[in-house]
Amino acid sequence: MIRVCSLAELAPGQIRRLEHQPAIAIFHTEDGELFAVDDTCSHEEASLADGWLEGCVVECPLHAARFDLRTGEPDGPPATEPIRTHGVSIADGDIYVTVSGDAPAAQPGATLPAGP
Repeated sequence: MIRVCSLAELAPGQIRRLEHQPAIAIFHTEDGELFAVDDTCSHEEASLADGWLEGCVVECPLHAARFDLRTGEPDGPPATEPIRTHGVSIADGDIYVTVSGDAPAAQPGATLPAGP
C-alpha cells in the first residue's frame, strides 16, 4: 500500500496525482467515494488528473474520452480500451492505494466511514 495523503487534504470533488510508475490519479467524488486509476487516458497520452470529475466518471481533458472510475471502462469513443483501476482504503485518517498488477479491471472503491 502507498500512502497518498490524509483524507482531510483531498476534499470531495478533488483529484490528486500520485507520482508512481505509472502515475495514478485518486478521485474523491462528491458522494464520498474514493477511486484510483492509472492517470493516463487509454486513447491518448493525457493526464486524467487534469480532467473533469462528474459523479463516478472522469472526462479526459484532451479529447473528452470518459471513463467509469468504478470499472475503468470507457463510455464510448474516442477511447475504446479501459484504464486500470487500483484498490483504495482509508486507515487512521489517511488514504492508501493498493496498486494493481493486473490488466485493466475493476477494483473496489473506498467509501468514507460514517461521520463523527
